[in-house]
Amino acid sequence: MKADQDVQNRMNGRIQQDRLQSAQGSPPSEGVLFELHEVVVKRGGSVTLTIDDLQVQRGEILAVIGPNGAGKSTLLLVLNRLLQPESGQILYRGRPLGEEDELAYRRKMALVLQDPLLFDATVFDNVAMGLRFRGLPRGEIRQRVEEWLRRLGVSHLAGRRARKLSGGEAQRINLARALALQPEVLLLDEPFSALDTPTRAQLLEDFHILLSGLSLTTIFITHDMDEALYLGDRVAVVLGGSLRQCGPPEEVFSAPADREVAAFVGVETVISGRVATSKEGMLEVEVPGYKLQAVGEASLGSQVFVCLRPEDITLQLRDERGMGASSARNHLEGQVVRCVPQGGALVRVVVDCGFPVVALVTRLSSQELGLEAGAPVTASFKASAIHLITR
Repeated sequence: MKADQDVQNRMNGRIQQDRLQSAQGSPPSEGVLFELHEVVVKRGGSVTLTIDDLQVQRGEILAVIGPNGAGKSTLLLVLNRLLQPESGQILYRGRPLGEEDELAYRRKMALVLQDPLLFDATVFDNVAMGLRFRGLPRGEIRQRVEEWLRRLGVSHLAGRRARKLSGGEAQRINLARALALQPEVLLLDEPFSALDTPTRAQLLEDFHILLSGLSLTTIFITHDMDEALYLGDRVAVVLGGSLRQCGPPEEVFSAPADREVAAFVGVETVISGRVATSKEGMLEVEVPGYKLQAVGEASLGSQVFVCLRPEDITLQLRDERGMGASSARNHLEGQVVRCVPQGGALVRVVVDCGFPVVALVTRLSSQELGLEAGAPVTASFKASAIHLITR
């Protein structure tokens, strides 16, 4: 999948021209479609989701990530009015949800689930089903069905029975059925998670291209962070039944709001420390056995977590430190605890520096350095690589 460059482009600029208004208490803008305030949802007598404040802009793709059982799907059920919140307020176009005609509101939504749930009929009839329920003219039904089968690359399957489709084909039909309804809001609940890796990669890429040509408000539920980065204009993190952070992907993944969010999004090294000095945006942070240089703002004496992503840490054998030029200002001495293969080309290396430090290196680098349990190494990283969370 050619995701790397596309992801970087999206993270660095696609939404910069239309940065979202997210300050609490600000009046709704013309671009706000949904607003959720102090929403609490219960299922079976237990609280399953709390959202203090969330806005969804018209035309944006909001990727909602979190582990299984975190409460992500509950959000879709509430927005689709299949669940009623226990308390709080949900506004749609600035009006409380429920003031609009129920049928008219639901016809603005299209829901796509992990299981396509196709009828035992032809592909054409499956895509046409919702349009027939709405009483559209036969000619318009045919035009819409043919258009969306074509746009999703499955026109050749129009006459095939649904039970004879592969998993990827069935999900394309599921998407065509939803998009043929011309919804205002597309709700997606982990639509790619059940697919094998090659099928998932191709469908994800095709769907990304398709969405980029539509002005369609999309709320995309996933536990896969690569999918969230690839598709999302913004990313919302749901952990333990509560919305913990929402913002542009580059903000959420590089500056997580708290330790739990950091752990979930891949900040694998978290060290307790204290701010010792602060001068002109440079901080000295005391951690056990070291004083680290960090870029940022924090009050003197404040207790912080030093957060580092594994790809921001480089390793050298201890007796080779300084042999190559480096702009890293922080160096930790330690011993390799274990090396764990990560995919085909990477190795995750855990180093004991008095506290665990996790680095991600290429398999070739690991072999050249002779990394193995007990090897003495230096872990280095730039001051700008540190993200601080106040404790």
